[in-house]
Amino acid sequence: MNEILGKTLSELVAAVSGREVSAVEVMSAVLDRIEATNADLNAVVAMHDRERLLADARAADERVARGEARALEGVPLGVKDLEDTEGLITSHGSLPFKDNLATQDTVQVARLKAAGAIVVGKTNAPEFGATAITKNLVYGSTHNPWNLAHTPGGSSGGSAAALAAGVLPLVTSSDGGGSIRIPASFVGAFGLKTSYGRIPNAPSARWDYGDTAVSGPTTKTVADAALFLDQVAGPSALDPNSLPHPGISYQESLRAGLPSGLRIGYSADLGYAVVQSDIGEAVYDAVRAFEKLGHSVEDVTGGPPPMGSEWGAFGAFEMAARLRDLLPERREEFGRSLIRGVLEADSFTAEDFGRMQEGREALNRWCADVFDRYDLLVTPTIPYDPPPARGPFPTETEGRKQLAWGVASFTIPFNLSWHPAGTVRVGLSRAGLPMGMQIVAPRHRDDLVLQAAHAFERERPWHPEWPTAAWE
Repeated sequence: MNEILGKTLSELVAAVSGREVSAVEVMSAVLDRIEATNADLNAVVAMHDRERLLADARAADERVARGEARALEGVPLGVKDLEDTEGLITSHGSLPFKDNLATQDTVQVARLKAAGAIVVGKTNAPEFGATAITKNLVYGSTHNPWNLAHTPGGSSGGSAAALAAGVLPLVTSSDGGGSIRIPASFVGAFGLKTSYGRIPNAPSARWDYGDTAVSGPTTKTVADAALFLDQVAGPSALDPNSLPHPGISYQESLRAGLPSGLRIGYSADLGYAVVQSDIGEAVYDAVRAFEKLGHSVEDVTGGPPPMGSEWGAFGAFEMAARLRDLLPERREEFGRSLIRGVLEADSFTAEDFGRMQEGREALNRWCADVFDRYDLLVTPTIPYDPPPARGPFPTETEGRKQLAWGVASFTIPFNLSWHPAGTVRVGLSRAGLPMGMQIVAPRHRDDLVLQAAHAFERERPWHPEWPTAAWE
C-alpha cells in the first residue's frame, strides 16, 4: 500500500497543505488502491471518471500553491450510498433505485466539498440501511478487511471497510440505530453518532417522524473526527431539527483536554444484552484506563427498557410509507428481508405506537437519571464478533440465547434518546477481530465524547495498527 494512505486524515491534510505531497499524488494513490482492493472488499460501488478526479486534484494543488488551501483541500471523499451527491447514483442498495441519479448534494456533502474534499465515489450500504450487514441485490456484499469472511457491519459498512483498508481517507456515514458505531467497532475505527440535529439531515423528500438517524464521522483517529465535525456542524434551514452551531471548535476542545475528576458510569449489559465474554472482559479492562487518568468509575445497575423491537417496528412502518408507490408492482425487486419488514408494518397499530411512546419516555427518564449521577456512560459497543459477510446474525452467544436485535443492543437506546455516543477500539477478540467500547455523553455534548475518546486513545492508542496489507 502507498504510504500516503497510511496517514490519518489530519496528517494527510497537513502534508497536502504543506506541499509535502500533492493532491494529485494522493488521488492517484486512492484510485490505484480502489483498483487493487475492490474485488476483495467491494467497498466502493460507483465512481467519477479518473481524468475528472485528477483534474480536480490538480485544481486543488493550484489553490495550495496560491496559499488558498481549505481545511480539507484535495482530500478524496467517499459518500455512503444512502446519501446524495450530485452526478452519482444513489441506489440505496435497491434495484428499483439502481438508476437514481442525484442532482444535488446533501448539506453534509456540500459542506465537505466547500472545505476542499473531492468526491471520488459512493460506498456500499445495505438496502435502505435496514440491516447491520452490508449486502444488497445491486452491488453484493462488502467484506471486513480484518478477515474477508466477515462483514464490516452496516449500514455504513462500505465506508468503514474503505477507511480501515486504507482505500479512502475520508468517508461519510450515518446512524439510525447503530449504523456508524457498529461498522466502526467491527473494523476498529473511531465512530461518532452525533447529537440529533448536530449535522443537518437535508435535503429530504419527506419529514422524518422517526427522528433517530444522524450523520457523523467514521475516522482513523479522534482528532480526524473533530476535524470532520468542524466542517459540517451547524444549522440548515432545510432541516427543522438541526441544532445551532455549538459555538466551539471541536479541534480546540481536544486541545483543551478532558476535564478532570469526571464521574463515569459503566454498564456491562444495560440490564438485558448478551455479551461475548472476551468482549465484556476487554471493555471492563478498558474503562479502568479512566481511573488511571484520575476519574471515578462506578458500575451502573439495571438499565433502560429494551426497545429494539419497537424501534424496528416503527422503522418498518416508515419504510412502508416510503415505498408505498412502488408496491406491489415491483415487490419482487426488493430484498426478501426488507419486504418482510415492510409487510409486518401492516399490523402496526395505534396501540403499538402508544407503547413505543411510553417506552421512549421511560428511556428518557432513565437517561436523565444516569446523567444526573454521571458525566459519562460507558458500555461495550457490540456484544459479539462480526457475523459472516452475508450473515446470518448469531442466535446465541456462548450458549445463551441472543436478542433478535442483539447487534444493536447498546446502540439503539441512544438513537432513541438523542445522546451523542462514540466507539473506540479496545483490542482484538479471540477471533482476531476488533472490539469496541461505547462512550455516551449528555445531550449536545459531542465535545465531551470526543475529549473522553481522545484521552482513552492517548492512553491506549490503536493507530497505526490496521489490516491494510494482511489480506492482499
